[in-house]
Amino acid sequence: MQADPPLCTVTCDLCDQHKNDSDGAFRVLPPVFRDFGGSSAFAGIVSTVKCFEDNSLVKAAVDSAGEGRVLVVDGGASLRRALVGGNLAAAAAKNGWAGLVIDGCVRDVAELAACAVGIRALACIPLPTEKRGAGQRDVPVRIQGVWVRPGERLVADADGMVVMPAG
Repeated sequence: MQADPPLCTVTCDLCDQHKNDSDGAFRVLPPVFRDFGGSSAFAGIVSTVKCFEDNSLVKAAVDSAGEGRVLVVDGGASLRRALVGGNLAAAAAKNGWAGLVIDGCVRDVAELAACAVGIRALACIPLPTEKRGAGQRDVPVRIQGVWVRPGERLVADADGMVVMPAG
């Protein structure tokens, strides 16, 4: 499992280092995500899920070995159903995921805060998803207008989230 980044301004330092980059490899996610997890700072290699109001593939992902990765979920920015709740957050922590970034909603807020995993999402709502088995895994996703690809590195801290090539 990857350790949390130091509690200094990691994302700010990374932005300073890359402020003159013009190739688009370094990207900053918009500041619309709220912090729900037990770890406020996290980093790791990206794995992705693309789904809409169906968390079947999210569950399959967090039930697998996380190996310090960050699961980025393109939930279509839906504010109608929660893609992650306490059970999935506990599975993510148990299976070694460093963090979850949900372009959508979560639920069980108190349980999420008690899990040793970083969780960012747009909002919370108590309504669960339907289970249809729909979606895609490990494909490029567009999160709030920013492309995020499997195998890239995501770093999150109190100042925000950035995505860059791994390495």
